[in-house]
Order: sequence, then structure tokens, then C-alpha cells
Amino acid sequence: MNVSITNVHLDLGAGRRGTDMGPSAIHVAGLLPRLERLGHRVDQVESFGVEAAEGTSVGDAKARYLPVIAQLCARIADKVEADCEAGRFPLVLGGDHAQAIGTVSGLARFWRKRGKRVGVVWVDAHTDMNTPDSSPSGNIHGMPLAVLLGHGPRELTSLAGDAPALEARDVVVMGARAVDSTETPLVRESRMRVYTMSELDRRGTSVCVAEAFELIDADTAGIHLSFDLDGVDPNDAPGVGTPVPGGLSLRESHLVCETAASSGRLIGMEVVELNPTLDHENRTGRLAVWLIESALGRTIL
Repeated sequence: MNVSITNVHLDLGAGRRGTDMGPSAIHVAGLLPRLERLGHRVDQVESFGVEAAEGTSVGDAKARYLPVIAQLCARIADKVEADCEAGRFPLVLGGDHAQAIGTVSGLARFWRKRGKRVGVVWVDAHTDMNTPDSSPSGNIHGMPLAVLLGHGPRELTSLAGDAPALEARDVVVMGARAVDSTETPLVRESRMRVYTMSELDRRGTSVCVAEAFELIDADTAGIHLSFDLDGVDPNDAPGVGTPVPGGLSLRESHLVCETAASSGRLIGMEVVELNPTLDHENRTGRLAVWLIESALGRTIL
């Protein structure tokens, strides 16, 4: 597989600084040589960034740093679409989860031209379905899934074109355990499938993961895996800005990625919310590399 890596140095969408260094931590953990050992060819490595918060206006407190984030996501969308056009697998490293607005919009534009929808498995402690009107913080990293379903600022929803990037029937959230009461009505209204940690505990993670990948209709172009590292339990992934106890274990996280690989339908991947300033000896950076390896075909035997 020919892989294109896009490093997104962004922390303006988050409430804590530091995720802009996430891509560097993943590279320090040895991503490129590990991908090459799996037989993949890394065709491109490109980095996108923004001005530091100290030199940037917050703007609207209900959608903090919106103009800057919208401009960056437009660049990401163009890059991902160009990668797909060139036959390269887009691997996007972050950065806070606001960047997913650009990643998924680029995928949606490419596949819509071919009459196909994009399926998404969204691994996250949160559902990311706030809008500027519902968000308690105004941080855009809590809004990307709402935006991709067509809810939120026009500067962001328009990046996919005339229609929303995603349809709710094509989205599965895995590992949710911290949903704002303000976003719950939109989550329910969308009828998007959300696997909470309670359901994973009750029914079994392996059953739910297999079901989740099957739920994404075969009519879609394939599956994009958007992996927020705060979906993993903080004991295994301490280096995240919004840790929530009781998340996916190390093995459960690998199971999600291994299932993505074995499905044969993975068309894109991003790993987000790694904050090295909160990590311990790049433990979460190494985990990110292992998860990417699992999603791109590494097996135990």
C-alpha cells in the first residue's frame, strides 16, 4: 500500500494546549520504519500547522478560533482528496479532533464523485456532537461529528460540498462514556449508532466491534477509522487532554484496529488527541504507532 502521512499540528480546537506536538511524538515512536516493515511504502509526509494561540484571536467564544480552524480543515480536505485521487492511503496524525472535519470532508468529496458514501468508525470517549449553541466550552474539538452530519458553522459544514460529509446511518461511535447533556438531544435525533462502554461491558467488546463494522453498509466506499486516543483507558493512554476513566483496554483498542484491517474495507485513518505534555516517556505515542500497525495489517501470527 502507498501511504501518505499528513501531520496536523493543531491544538486550538481543544481546551488544553499540547496536541499540536502529537504527530511529532508518533514519529519519534518509530512510525515510518514500522510501516515499511509491514511492506507499505510511505510516499509523502507533509505537515500542516497554524499560528500559536498566543498570536491568534479566539473570536466567537461559542466556536473558538473558528476562522483559523476552518482554513486549516480546508487545506486538510484538499490534501486528503488529492491523496485519494493519486491512489494513496491517507493517514492523518493529530492534533485535536477538530481536524477530522477536514479529513472526512476530503474523503467524502472524493467518493461522492464516484457515487459512494463514506462509512466511519469513530473511537472516542465522547460523541463530539456539540454545536456552538450547545457546547459548554466553545471548543471545536467537541463538534466535528455534528459538523460532518451537517450541523454547525457554515464555514465548516460546507467543506464537504453541497451536502453533509456523512449520513448518520454510516457512522458508528465506539467507546463513548462522557456525553454532554447539551449534545444528547442531537445524538438521539440523529439516530447514529453509539456503543457506550456500558454496552461493551454488558454484551462483550468483541461482539459489539464485529457488529459495528457490519453495520456500515456494504454500499459505502469503505470505512474511515477516526481514532481519538481518549477512547482508550487513561491507564494505557495517559497522554491525552480529556482523559475519562473506564475506557477501552489496550487489547480492546487493538481489536478495533485489527477488525478494521481484516474487514478489507479501510480507506483512511486518523489518530488524534495525543498530548505529549501529559504523557509518560512517550507511552501514548508508542501506543498510537501500535494501533496504526494493527489497522494496517500487523498480525500476531
